[in-house]
Amino acid sequence: MSEINNYISENKERFLEELFALLRVPSISADSAYNTDVAKTAEIVKNRLVEAGADNVEICPTGGHPMVYGEKIIDPNLPTVLVYGHYDVQPPDPIDLWDNPPFEPIIKKTDLHPEGAIFARGACDDKGQMYMHVKAFETMMQTNTLACNIKFMIEGEEEVGSENLEQFLHDNTEKLKADVILISDTGIIDNNTPSIMVGLRGLSYLEVEVTGPNRDLHSGLYGGAVGNPINILSKMIASLTDENNHITIPGFYDKVIEISAEERAEMAKAPITDDTYIKSLDLGAVEGEKGYSSLERTSIRPTLDVNGIWGGYIGEGAKTVLPSKAFAKISMRLVPNQSDEEITQLFSNHFEAIAPDSVKVKVNPHHGGTPYVTPTNFVGYQAAHKAMEDAFGKAPIPVRGGGSIPIVALFEEILGLKSVLMGFGLDSDAIHSPNEHYGVFNYFKGIETIPLFYKHFADLSK
Repeated sequence: MSEINNYISENKERFLEELFALLRVPSISADSAYNTDVAKTAEIVKNRLVEAGADNVEICPTGGHPMVYGEKIIDPNLPTVLVYGHYDVQPPDPIDLWDNPPFEPIIKKTDLHPEGAIFARGACDDKGQMYMHVKAFETMMQTNTLACNIKFMIEGEEEVGSENLEQFLHDNTEKLKADVILISDTGIIDNNTPSIMVGLRGLSYLEVEVTGPNRDLHSGLYGGAVGNPINILSKMIASLTDENNHITIPGFYDKVIEISAEERAEMAKAPITDDTYIKSLDLGAVEGEKGYSSLERTSIRPTLDVNGIWGGYIGEGAKTVLPSKAFAKISMRLVPNQSDEEITQLFSNHFEAIAPDSVKVKVNPHHGGTPYVTPTNFVGYQAAHKAMEDAFGKAPIPVRGGGSIPIVALFEEILGLKSVLMGFGLDSDAIHSPNEHYGVFNYFKGIETIPLFYKHFADLSK
């Protein structure tokens, strides 16, 4: 593999600058004001795939933002790897909490990234990790070491729930035929402790609206006699968990699979403790469901969180208003055997039932996703394990993650393919937050490791 490492070293500055060019485009899929930028980013990804040596590269329209597809079939008798990633990013708000402009990438050293980290929206999630695959592909092409056929499917709607991907999969099952899915939209425990994600939580995401009077009111004239939607919404949300941080929605836990003591003991071997969270996040203490560690709470247990809440007057100064409406966005992370559709319905029924007569309630589902577990006894995982061990010099730890990638379950359902979640980010990389970043070490370690996956997958598939 020295030839591959030499090529990466010789092209290091170019690989960085190409990623910077991608990061400078604000491909925010959630905001239609950025539709032109999203389309521009798709065009950049397409051009980079062509330059790297891919064939049949095209921008495929969907009902929303486009998909970028490309392939390199070197021998029909060899196994085929389908690479999935996304080029869209989260909104950067709140802008004033960024140390540098979110779409002007800059490299700065940190305690966890002494070699420097790339600060920009999308640096880790997922432009940096997606682009590792493009550069690894170029490297294999230029060094004549590509051991498998490869297909790319890079989408522009992951951050808004991949709403049009299911139809795309149904419409393109022949085009997307492969032997395994390879995804880098996850992370490792730390740069000295490699790991491979073997589980993802599902998601139910919705918005609630609570309406009281038919207009905003003077809080002095009406306060005390008319229900305040913000007060009521706050009480309703507070009632969704009990004193043990156990979710109170009837039926919520009915299908949750309890993890065995043996599996919990294996998870506990990861060098992540409550103190890890306290120190890295500057907390006074951790908080969560009683009876579980922080690592378990963020991986094998379902959760309910308020992602945003608003209503009334929030401008500068004072305005003594009793608001007509109050709103909140709520997400529930789900574990294997929970259905996002069923949980959304359970939430809706319960939330409407606990509303007092003084208000009207509306629940608006946004999007969801199915939990997923990767088996560790199939050749895709085994190839990733060997690749990570070669690259890091130590065996990776299988871990379950707390995040959601809704399309992963769809891949297996529609294409019949299992996914390997071989990511290189760190939990501290502030994805979805101000000052998102991605280590320079991690970016290049990914480019180095991906060709090893192809080598081992080809060998193990014989």
